[in-house]
Amino acid sequence: MTQWDRVLPGLDAKQIESWLAAGQEAVLAEGSRAETTALILADATLARALGWTHLTPLLATGLTPRDLRARCVDLQQACHRTVVTAAGPASRLAADLARRAARLRAVAPKLRARGAGEAVALFLNRDALAPSALTEVMSDRAARRLCDRLVELGAVRELTGRPSFRLYGL
Repeated sequence: MTQWDRVLPGLDAKQIESWLAAGQEAVLAEGSRAETTALILADATLARALGWTHLTPLLATGLTPRDLRARCVDLQQACHRTVVTAAGPASRLAADLARRAARLRAVAPKLRARGAGEAVALFLNRDALAPSALTEVMSDRAARRLCDRLVELGAVRELTGRPSFRLYGL
């Protein structure tokens, strides 16, 4: 399993590496269905160039279909504008998530439920969790109560707004 199998399943790792070397235009030349692949690889190239350990979707969230039809210098300028525009909101979101993660770590010692430490670790490593995802470390009822307690403490948020099948996250 390569590092790309999770992000771009079904694509050959050698093909992905050749696209990374060739650039975004080479991927877009494969056809309109390649836009998603091109955006993921563009963000991966940016992350690699900046020495980041994780992919941050700056280009994927900011480039428009019109930008993707551009070529050469126009495409390059669209990418530059997008990175500059997306950097501010991404920085604010990262700061907000860091504050929320710090809050969750701060309330963790107050949690008395068995398996609470493992549950906190899951919340810190996943985007969103259903209480049923915590049943490996605690009972279903205890998981629901823990999630409700974390919401009360302001450590996590209920993300769906529904009365059932709720998802929780930072």
